[in-house]
Amino acid sequence: MEQGYLVDTNIFIAYFNRTLPENGMALIEGGLPCISVITRIELLGWTLISEEEVKMISSFLSDVIVFSLSEPIIIKTIALRQSLKIKTPDAIIAATALTHNLTLLTRNTSDFKQIPELNSVNPFEL
Repeated sequence: MEQGYLVDTNIFIAYFNRTLPENGMALIEGGLPCISVITRIELLGWTLISEEEVKMISSFLSDVIVFSLSEPIIIKTIALRQSLKIKTPDAIIAATALTHNLTLLTRNTSDFKQIPELNSVNPFEL
């Protein structure tokens, strides 16, 4: 990937389900994807996940960059929450993308459109 992308949880779900359009697949498979720790939690934290799915997702996640909650991300998350009506997980994901100067790949661009400095792309609309 020439351009850096932070991949939202909903895009990985589509990727794993093979419902992500070809252009979106190319963005993920074209380089080393980056995710927020929130995406790792969301992918592995659902109640009906099987042992096989945990192994598959964990294996996949071992090949991505996972950004933890660093102090700059925390500070940016707080600023976003203070200034906008945004859910905490979305604020963390947006803050991670902003802190690392990454474009967010998400199907829910409407969740992030209120953040003018954030670049987001919906792979379903490419």
